[in-house]
Amino acid sequence: MSASSSVSAAQLLTGAALVATSLGLGYAWGVKAASGPKSPSKRRRESKPAEAATPPSAEDEESDSEMEEEDLADGDLSSVKPGSREPCKMVLVVRTDLKMTTGKIAAQCGHATLACYKALQKTNPALLRHWERTGQAKVALKANSEDELLELEAIAKSLNLCARSILDAGRTQIAAGSRTVLGIGPGPIELVNKVTGKLRLL
Repeated sequence: MSASSSVSAAQLLTGAALVATSLGLGYAWGVKAASGPKSPSKRRRESKPAEAATPPSAEDEESDSEMEEEDLADGDLSSVKPGSREPCKMVLVVRTDLKMTTGKIAAQCGHATLACYKALQKTNPALLRHWERTGQAKVALKANSEDELLELEAIAKSLNLCARSILDAGRTQIAAGSRTVLGIGPGPIELVNKVTGKLRLL
């Protein structure tokens, strides 16, 4: 074999190796690009049909559809000081005449709990810490009407207990502005029972 033919054979082998390497690298890059993160614009385009296909449930809509109301002025919330071992509780009074579903009641009680917590976080954080240390007791009770909730709220505030009513926005099951749940406390059990001691468990 001549020198020129051996050179061209070596060139052919080198060229073939380069082509094979290029193809392998191109394939690997293509697989990685296909399985890697999509561009933001492509993700937005693809997510719209999926969102439209799964409308939010009634309970999902509840998350920001209610608001708390302070009809009556608070008493001195900072004056409630339980003893070092005195048990405390929060009471959630639910209107049964509205015939709310279980999910709706749970959402409303969550709003009432948060409203009371936020109010006491500003005015009596020591009471909140005591309640948290003693188990964060919460009790759900029944009320038959809005008038009953208003009466309980007035009594609670006269005893310097935190009391917050939740008003519904009317997007799902009940009329807008309906007073659904009253949160009372947390506070010493004996003091809270002066307000709700005669009510029945939900």
